[in-house]
Amino acid sequence: MRWAVLYARSRAMPASFAGLVVSMAVVWFLARDRWSEIPVSLALLVAIAVTAIGLSGQDTDLDRTAAIRWVPRRALHLLLIGGLGLGAALLPRLWEAERVPVEVIVRNAGGLLGLVGIAAVLFGGAFGWTLPLLVFIVSFVVWVTTSSEETVHSVVTWLFQPAGVAAATWTAVVLAVVGLGSYAVFGNRR
Repeated sequence: MRWAVLYARSRAMPASFAGLVVSMAVVWFLARDRWSEIPVSLALLVAIAVTAIGLSGQDTDLDRTAAIRWVPRRALHLLLIGGLGLGAALLPRLWEAERVPVEVIVRNAGGLLGLVGIAAVLFGGAFGWTLPLLVFIVSFVVWVTTSSEETVHSVVTWLFQPAGVAAATWTAVVLAVVGLGSYAVFGNRR
């Protein structure tokens, strides 16, 4: 149990959890009347980005030379981030009418979580938020400016696709598997 407390402190988990609570309160307040795909995706993005800042420790070389198995710890950390993001996006469903299906929320949480893992491997744990933010912006701009039903369009705008769109679901699944696997095996960039 002691290693879990030390791990949480070294990864700034208490600070990121406090940031999660504050940022979700702001998003929920601003989107209280219109809890649709855009606010839900934004809430997931903010929740996952805020909690992803701790994907790297204080000393990467020390982490790499530690005599413990990092793969399960990294995978568990990334899954905990996804669970917190999923919970933050699902919590308003307790007092709101069901406007966004749970399938869409889970799909988007998995895809964004995978993007966080990929960004941590490519850019470092402190920059895990970069790819999810970039994908959110690109998806939003393409989704707003075009109204195509092509598969490529569904892949690019997977965050804002309704439930049952196979291309969006598969995009999120591939991102989730690649991101979780690559971060668990390789860890964050130095």
